[in-house]
Amino acid sequence: MEVRGAGLIIGAGISRGERPGRALFVLVVTVLCLFPGCVCTWPPGSAPPGSAPPGSAPSALYRRLRRGWIWKQLFVPEEDPTPRVIGQLKSDYDHGDSSVRYILSGEGAGDAFQIDEFSGAIRTLRRLDREARASYELQAQALSRASGQPVEPQSQFIIQVQDVNDNAPRFLHEPYSYSVPEMCPPGTTVAQVTAEDADDPLVGNNAKLIYSTLQGEPYFSVEPKTGIIVTSWPNMDREAREQYLVVVQVKDMLGQSGGFSSTTTVTINLSDVNDNGPTFQHHQYTFAVPENAAVGTTVGRIRAEDGDVGVNARMNYSLQDLEESATFSIHTDPATQEGVVLLVKPLDYETKRRFAMTVEAANVQVDLHFLSLEESRDRTTLRVVVDDVDEPPVFLAPAYEWKIPESAAVGIEVGSVSARDADTASNPIRYSIDRGSDKGRAFRIDPSNGTLALSKPLDREAAEGHNVTLVATETKPGFLSSSVSVFIKVLDVNDNAPRLAAEYHPFICEGTPAGEVIQTLSAVDADAPLEGNQLYFSMVPEKHINPNFTIRDNQDNTAGVVSRRSTFTRKDRSRYLLPVVVADSGTPPLSSTSTLTVSVCSCQPDGRCPAGGSTRALTLALDTSHQILLGALLCLALVAALSILTLLLRRQRRRKPKAGGASESKQSESGLSQKVLRYTEPGSAGYNPDCSALPPPTVAAPLRHHPRRKKERRLRRAEVAASIRMSLRQSHVIGPEDEVFRQFILDRLDEADRDPYAPPFDCLRIYAYEGSGSDTGSLSSLASGASCSGSASGPGPEQPACSPRPHLVQLTPWYGGGDEETTF
Repeated sequence: MEVRGAGLIIGAGISRGERPGRALFVLVVTVLCLFPGCVCTWPPGSAPPGSAPPGSAPSALYRRLRRGWIWKQLFVPEEDPTPRVIGQLKSDYDHGDSSVRYILSGEGAGDAFQIDEFSGAIRTLRRLDREARASYELQAQALSRASGQPVEPQSQFIIQVQDVNDNAPRFLHEPYSYSVPEMCPPGTTVAQVTAEDADDPLVGNNAKLIYSTLQGEPYFSVEPKTGIIVTSWPNMDREAREQYLVVVQVKDMLGQSGGFSSTTTVTINLSDVNDNGPTFQHHQYTFAVPENAAVGTTVGRIRAEDGDVGVNARMNYSLQDLEESATFSIHTDPATQEGVVLLVKPLDYETKRRFAMTVEAANVQVDLHFLSLEESRDRTTLRVVVDDVDEPPVFLAPAYEWKIPESAAVGIEVGSVSARDADTASNPIRYSIDRGSDKGRAFRIDPSNGTLALSKPLDREAAEGHNVTLVATETKPGFLSSSVSVFIKVLDVNDNAPRLAAEYHPFICEGTPAGEVIQTLSAVDADAPLEGNQLYFSMVPEKHINPNFTIRDNQDNTAGVVSRRSTFTRKDRSRYLLPVVVADSGTPPLSSTSTLTVSVCSCQPDGRCPAGGSTRALTLALDTSHQILLGALLCLALVAALSILTLLLRRQRRRKPKAGGASESKQSESGLSQKVLRYTEPGSAGYNPDCSALPPPTVAAPLRHHPRRKKERRLRRAEVAASIRMSLRQSHVIGPEDEVFRQFILDRLDEADRDPYAPPFDCLRIYAYEGSGSDTGSLSSLASGASCSGSASGPGPEQPACSPRPHLVQLTPWYGGGDEETTF
């Protein structure tokens, strides 16, 4: 089969004359012709599928071949804004009578492409962009309008979008910034810039790029094909120009006209190399410093300029004149690269007034490719002028140390100091003692010559040394002064006798064998001999040898008390006195005698004494600190016990008045305080002639105990008693309106008001006077003490049943008497 002018040939064979249900055989052959007018043929010597082999009879099964469809070539250029027909689909069954309907589906169908259902022509609907999509895959189908059945099987085809040069090249990784060392040779590679073009590199020169420089020549150039930037100028100096801006252009279509182009700016910085040495701006630097400047004072700063930066600009400063530079030093400030000149020795205007030195500045790192050693350093002259200052006196020695024995007599010379005025005027000097360093005023100084003498006796045991500050002051106005420290060491003299180190209480058990050490003694000496403190122990020399104990000196400042016999019993003697002599080795030797009390004890089997303490062979008594601690604990315990007892007694006393007050309030008819004594006069309301109805004296509750001292209470009661006795003696000759009774009542009332311990609710209801000439006498109970012996026979007011005097209650409890007896 041969089809001319067809883009696609689809053949199909269907068997005829076969019974229904037999299988169908379909053969589809697709040949894509890329160019119009192509001729599609079967290969030589071959037959189309379904045809009979050569030389054989034709088969009825392949009697007729089915034809495929035909359409034009499908290519479309991008960026074409005009809708146009790009191809046509046509079936062999389409005879131009519109009996076949064409349908298009797939990518871009209805959006980018549209098919004419009658003619099969395919047209574009919008502008296409190859960079967005380079091809479209579509499906075509031919249907019978009458039956709606496909007359051709569905076929798939591709529409290619042809590229045009519609994209400009674009630089990648912008912005560009690079550096290159200064003084580098021409041709040194700086960097590479890269651009890309979105157009199809296979179509013409659309994506073929070329680079060039628009700015930056003659210092830099760019390779046209690679975009590599290289230096093109020799000896570029960073100190002259540090930064360059190179503009690079890229074009597509190999730079031909009609193409697109882009530009980018490349920043190129020259990095520093050590091609400059330090340089001083002046040949001489001069500084002034006062002569009293302290060591370490900054005299001045100098700086050498270096055109380099960073590590290439670092430098070290040094002083070249060793003799002059011994007074000064110089070091580099790392932050500013300045040379800092420091004072390392004190200055004296009167000795040297000017200094001259040579200062050298040299690079720390030297690159011999650019500089020689001589070019990497520079020198200048430094002069220092010393200014004169009025200075205080200067002692000839920075400190003094003297020695004096503690037995030195008052007025003896200890030592002498001397100071001078360093100024040219040489002013007179006066000496004195800083009393803050000699509060005990043990020394005095001659103000004119600085001689220090002793003004009080010394005691090494109280103070082994004295630190005294001596002051030298100029006598002219300004009175500049300076001070010096003097240490006076007090030498020891053997003026203290040794003594036992503790208070010993030795014990010896009954039956202790002879020669047993029952106590070890040690001694102390407040003196401190230069050759060691050697102490000796012995017994007091007697006419007869002590038959009981002896002292054994251990030659190490200790000794042992040794028993001489083994027949110690408490029946014979319970205690022995043993004098012990302790002597030192000083000059002259001193000694002291202490008496030990040795007790005889009936020890237990384990060697302990029942009276307390261990009575083994080596018995140690409590030391002084333990005794003090034990005594303090006992005192605290005693104070605590007394405090608790006092609190209990106070609580008990407070409870008794409360209990008595409760019983009295029950018996009171009007509900008044139990501490108010009531009785009724005959004829008045509530009068009861029965004396037995009155409460007995024991019923009256006493007031709470007055807390003041007993002496004050006795004096107070004595005053009251004297006043009342005087009133009683005059009661038969004066009336109730007499000034004596009135004053007495007012005094008692004022005293009760001012007494903070008296109850605020007490009041006096009945006076102590009933009239002159009464057989009963005064109703005052001060002189009454007995109780009524009889009872009333009747209630008549004319004849009372008994005398009321014996039934009156004493007023003594009202004044805080308590259990004490008061007699008027």
